[in-house]
Amino acid sequence: MYVLLAVGALISLYPLLFMLSTSLQPMTVVFEYPPKLFAGALTWDNFEAAWASRDFSLYLVNSLFVTAASLFIIALLSSLLAFAYSRFEFAGKRASFAVLLGSLVIPGLTLVIPQFVMMHQLGLDDTFAGLITVYAAGAIPFTTFLLKGFFDSISREIDESIAIDGGSSWTMYWRMVLPLSKPAFVPAIIFNVLSIWEEFPWALTIISDPAKRTLPIALANFQGQYTTQWGVVFAGSLIAVVPIIAVFLLLQRFFVQGIMAGAVKG
Repeated sequence: MYVLLAVGALISLYPLLFMLSTSLQPMTVVFEYPPKLFAGALTWDNFEAAWASRDFSLYLVNSLFVTAASLFIIALLSSLLAFAYSRFEFAGKRASFAVLLGSLVIPGLTLVIPQFVMMHQLGLDDTFAGLITVYAAGAIPFTTFLLKGFFDSISREIDESIAIDGGSSWTMYWRMVLPLSKPAFVPAIIFNVLSIWEEFPWALTIISDPAKRTLPIALANFQGQYTTQWGVVFAGSLIAVVPIIAVFLLLQRFFVQGIMAGAVKG
């Protein structure tokens, strides 16, 4: 079993090693056949070229802002929705939750055109608000489902204790449910950061101002019409991956715990 796992890990890591090797080598080495990992002298020129060219640092800041703003909206609205579905009974609860879950099976690419028309009518095309609105709306159903499973696992006796002490529903949500639900937010954060950080079609469709483009657009611009500096492309890709790896490393000890906690009830 360990041998099979080791082989699988090597197969999974090889593309990353190849990307790292290519980013640290000059173009003359990249196209050698058969390809070699870390052959010859290593250089940081590709990283310097990626960072200095085509407003790459600006696109990185744009992606950080869009991701952070989207995560805030997703966490707030999804937690409120999950709390309502978990703790209250109201007309249309089951039907509306079924519609919420049903939206998860709709491919995102099929919604690009109607989303663009809607954002244009709202005056949000070519704005960060247009990006953030669609990213948040697309992530709320799954995040709500994930958080609801965890909220359902919290004992109702705590609700009764708060009600006896005169606490309101807001007190129950803010002071009891949210503090106890930190493990459930970790997988939600990781999943949403991954999907927003690497999203390309919607960012390409809605944004036309170069100053508002995000990292996936910057990486696509590195590829030329006739020739492509693959070392620079891979160097830029590695720079773009660093924030994702950092988030996962910081939250990995909560990741499995949060997934299992959210799966107790659903």
